[in-house]
Amino acid sequence: MTPFDPHALRPEFPALARTQDGRPVVYLDGPGGTQVPERVIEAIGRYFRKSNANDGGAFATSRESVAIVDEAHAAVADLLGAASPDEVKFGYNMTTLTFHVSRSIAATFAPGDEILVTTLDHEANVAPWRAIAADRGLVVKTVDIRPDDCTLDLDDLEAKLSARTRLVAVGYASNAVGTINPVKAIVERAHAAGALTYVDAVHYVPHGPVDVRELGTDFLATSAYKWFGPHLGVLYGRGDLFETLPSYKVRPAHDRVETGTPNFEAIAGTLATVDYLRSVGTRFGDPARAPGSTVRRRELVAAMTVIAAHERGLARRLLDGLAAIPGLRTWGITDPARLGERTPTVAVTFDGATPRAAAEALAADGIYAWDGDFYAQALIERLGLFETGGVVRLGLVHYNTADEVDRVLASLSRIAGGRAG
Repeated sequence: MTPFDPHALRPEFPALARTQDGRPVVYLDGPGGTQVPERVIEAIGRYFRKSNANDGGAFATSRESVAIVDEAHAAVADLLGAASPDEVKFGYNMTTLTFHVSRSIAATFAPGDEILVTTLDHEANVAPWRAIAADRGLVVKTVDIRPDDCTLDLDDLEAKLSARTRLVAVGYASNAVGTINPVKAIVERAHAAGALTYVDAVHYVPHGPVDVRELGTDFLATSAYKWFGPHLGVLYGRGDLFETLPSYKVRPAHDRVETGTPNFEAIAGTLATVDYLRSVGTRFGDPARAPGSTVRRRELVAAMTVIAAHERGLARRLLDGLAAIPGLRTWGITDPARLGERTPTVAVTFDGATPRAAAEALAADGIYAWDGDFYAQALIERLGLFETGGVVRLGLVHYNTADEVDRVLASLSRIAGGRAG
């Protein structure tokens, strides 16, 4: 098995060739949207050049378009470990899909029934449930965090589960501080109380293998543009649930969830994204030893396994370096022994600089990182950071390198010491 080498993969990403002041740009903006391989760009262009047609037609381009869509459903089902391509639905993005399906899910609830959301989550897995609760007379309860390490308070979850709980909405990983939740255990607790689960996996999918059947979750949502693809939302749902939920669609619509004309070109690009990840598995992983019922699933598990290992090394290097910078605080899990409980997404603040000023100083050094709350507003408020501009988010992914981490640490040291620029 060839050792993982990000330098061998970086030429596949055209954006990584960008320079600023004669130096390569360092992309730490992955949690807001990753860069994409050339094959994804080519697949989108190829669709427009050769197969651009709506589905349902008797002619060649329409049939080709349908074939691409069908194969993309199967590919993403393998990525997520779904039992069938029919359990994968495409949409505009995770937020829009969640607003859409929340209406169907909540239609099966009664006034007074309860939904649990969490302080740790992106608003896309909170606001839709609050909105539908207001419409249908439901009760929303919020599970708190442990502020010292920004992990979910599982005792609070247990206390708030009740005989009236109908749904638990939880994130797989925090897009702001990187915390990975014990999703399988949460699903088991929810199911024991008779509740459904809706998992926001947008931030987690680029960082490790996902197996929806192993998790046991009823629903799981993600977005391809967070895992090196185009802007496309993905929703997994157990097949039996999709068939029993009320469907809000026009009469001729072929699918109960995918309503309207789909984004064919983005679906073609997403299929190419899965092919890219497969190539990572075959080049650097061990698909023969990876679990999975198809070759593609085993290749994808192998890919995400080696990606996770590489990223843990980067995260350790970053966290060790951050700990040595005076005037800088890292939020969330910092214990090197707990790297498996977090993604390589790290949130920091500075004693002498606002998050926006720090992000601007990083940008001047050719390092692209986000500042703010990233729609994890409840978390940033709970940490007391909202009024001061939130945090700076350093989002590593598998195409980042150890040299880039060292360059980031040098820049952060200058910023913390008041020597930005």
